[in-house]
Amino acid sequence: QVQLVESGGGLVQAGGSLRLSCAASGTFRRIYVWGWYRQAPGKQRDLVATITSDGSTNYADSVKGRSTISRDNAKNTVYLQMNSLKPEDTALYYCSAEYLLGVTTHHSWGQGTQVTVSS
Repeated sequence: QVQLVESGGGLVQAGGSLRLSCAASGTFRRIYVWGWYRQAPGKQRDLVATITSDGSTNYADSVKGRSTISRDNAKNTVYLQMNSLKPEDTALYYCSAEYLLGVTTHHSWGQGTQVTVSS
């Protein structure tokens, strides 16, 4: 079992930056894939970025070049640095984790942190 808690969201002006954090706790062997997703009201939850246990990263085209996902294994924490923010980045941002319990893969979501970008 993994519990994920996001932080770092807030209100920023267009062109500004935010650094989101997500800390994991609970019982697990290792997290294989960390992810950040976002969901605007009435919209689907969409991928923002992922990072795997070997450090491979993947970004949505909409944030590529403006965002960086990173992790601190010692702290069981993943980060999303977002620069040059746009109003269309406004959404509830969720942290996700895929992890192993025994031989079974599981997935957890955080509660979300709100990012609002004003124009």
